Amino acid sequence: MAKVLFILKRREDYDPKTHSHVGLSTGLYNSASFMSSMLNGMDIPSEVAVVRDNNDIDREVSQRRPTHVIIEALWVVPTKFSVLQQLHPDVTWIIRLHSDMPFIAGEGMAMDWLGDYSGYDRVVIAANAPRMLRETRLMLQLRNGWDAKQAQTKVIYLPNYYPQSYRHKRFNHSKSHVDICCFGAVRPMKNHLLQAVAAIEFAELINKKLRFHINAGRVEGKGEPVMRNLQSLFEHLHHTGHELVSHAWTPREQFLELCGSMDLGLQVSLSETFNIVGADLISQGVPLVGSAEIPWSASWFAADPNSSTDMVKKLHLTWELSRANVWIQQWRLHSYTNKTKRVWKQYLTTK
Repeated sequence: MAKVLFILKRREDYDPKTHSHVGLSTGLYNSASFMSSMLNGMDIPSEVAVVRDNNDIDREVSQRRPTHVIIEALWVVPTKFSVLQQLHPDVTWIIRLHSDMPFIAGEGMAMDWLGDYSGYDRVVIAANAPRMLRETRLMLQLRNGWDAKQAQTKVIYLPNYYPQSYRHKRFNHSKSHVDICCFGAVRPMKNHLLQAVAAIEFAELINKKLRFHINAGRVEGKGEPVMRNLQSLFEHLHHTGHELVSHAWTPREQFLELCGSMDLGLQVSLSETFNIVGADLISQGVPLVGSAEIPWSASWFAADPNSSTDMVKKLHLTWELSRANVWIQQWRLHSYTNKTKRVWKQYLTTK
């Protein structure tokens, strides 16, 4: 019987005041935790471990004795598997990717490491999005001279899961301000600045003051200029009453409570494979305007990430149809995660 161990690397900037007790308050840790709970609910034993670096992997695997080890994201040096495979010859090692090509292009070692991983017999690469699955298979099939069956065996699809717990909320459109959030780490591909401009225009359209909510403390992937421009944008518009509100990273329960206090959520990203923040908003009954990059989002409420005009249009539609937005997207998220359960179960129980 399969026994799964998810292994994540603790953040270099770990701070016990802002991160969880295991060292991660990120979407990556939440994702692994959700999937581990999902597997346990299907009677497939599963655990999550957070380590300092490559050298801790052997200890965790020796103690827990899994059949499958899932390395979340690209952080294990490929040559490490020469040692790990000798120490644990019966383990299947799965490198799970959480990004599409446009995002992973910012990780300079990605193509080299994926190529190196593919040379190990018991190392499998898993994409959590169909496009990345196809593109990675193509690259490695050509690199290694694989046939289609080999590519399908070595590069697999393991999508994300989200817990099935949904709330509904009352909407108050009569207050003098509108709370719109664009939560998540500030990175260029998250498209914060254009969404802020669209939120300002929308607030002007409905004659309300904007409170634009973001997370502070995690600026990644050359996102520093994005943060500076966000701050400057609202400084220049200070006299209008529109405001940028920054929130520190908090434990998940507090973050969900914060999400539930919003009027509208924005996640019109340039690249996504799942978008846990969007799912968090929808789970708390907050209507969401995303982009077509989010695989479970409803196309009616998805905006063009390159058009503030379309974002304003979809914000207005969502404002008018808040309950419908939430209901449809909760249903789509529920359907997506049910498919996820079937995919994981088939992979882990088929010999």
